[in-house]
Amino acid sequence: MTRRLLLAAALGSLLPAAGAGAADSNPIVTTLALFAGTTSGLRLSRDWGLTWDTRDPAVRDGLETAGAVRVIVPLGPTVYLGGEGGLFRSDDFGRTWERLGVLGSVQCILLSRYFDIEPIMFVGTREGLLKSEDAGQSFHTTGLHGTPVTRLDWPGPALVAATGRGVLVSTDSGATFTAAGEGLPEGEVRAMVLSSFYPIDPVLFAAVGSNGLFRSGDGARTFKQAGLADHAVLDLAWLGPFLYAVTDRGLYRSEDMGGRWTLLQDGLNGAVPNHIFFPSWPESSAEAFLATDRGIFRTPDGGQHWMATGFKDDVLSVAAFPPPPKLGKGKKKS
Repeated sequence: MTRRLLLAAALGSLLPAAGAGAADSNPIVTTLALFAGTTSGLRLSRDWGLTWDTRDPAVRDGLETAGAVRVIVPLGPTVYLGGEGGLFRSDDFGRTWERLGVLGSVQCILLSRYFDIEPIMFVGTREGLLKSEDAGQSFHTTGLHGTPVTRLDWPGPALVAATGRGVLVSTDSGATFTAAGEGLPEGEVRAMVLSSFYPIDPVLFAAVGSNGLFRSGDGARTFKQAGLADHAVLDLAWLGPFLYAVTDRGLYRSEDMGGRWTLLQDGLNGAVPNHIFFPSWPESSAEAFLATDRGIFRTPDGGQHWMATGFKDDVLSVAAFPPPPKLGKGKKKS
């Protein structure tokens, strides 16, 4: 926490100029800010989860129609949010919001890797997949229409979508998609995660209904059972070689690519998890946040032990700003 506070102090004087202006008496310090998407709207913490804003999330500036918030993508001054009421964008670190041209329930948001110079955005909804090539100013339909899209990943060149009819893959930026692979039960894929080396080792895990987890080693062409049978898997995430699975029966971790699973429940006190979030800060190490039906829990050790944060709402998602650019090193003395 000390390193985070020192970095916040170093950057704090720069943030008002990029945000709402020097007149803001309570500026957003991105190194300390956390967002929580709840069943009733968006909440914000300015001190890394110690305390949270007290405003009614249903009447947050510009988010009156957002409803349950399922996905939050903070980039810096610009933050995207997806809820039951559509897609929203903030250009002032999440203070005020405007609704973009996506109607219906937003399930996932995926930005291109180099969004600043290639502002391509995919938005998965209950009605299909939409694509924008101008940072969300306008959208058009893709090859996925009429089926829910719940998760997206774009390791390149493949665009991989978890949908209401299996895991589907596009090699032409969403214009067309392959047929569903073999071995995956019929139904909606609610969770999906790809390996870090997917372009050369196309391994992915997917979960359908209450059928547990399935693994594909060939880019979603074929699948095999990978444990957690009879569990509804709601979210999947990597921390190095460890695979985490958020289920309706608790949080599990596998250290051997799904061969064996360990239940991580110390400190959760019966809370049912919805989503796990690992901040991308280098100093965060094995720190993570767990969104549950009883609020947000935090772990300093990769899930071995959990502690309540005092946030008691039914939480669906947690997000934080990405780390700032690395400071340049000084020139070497001659």
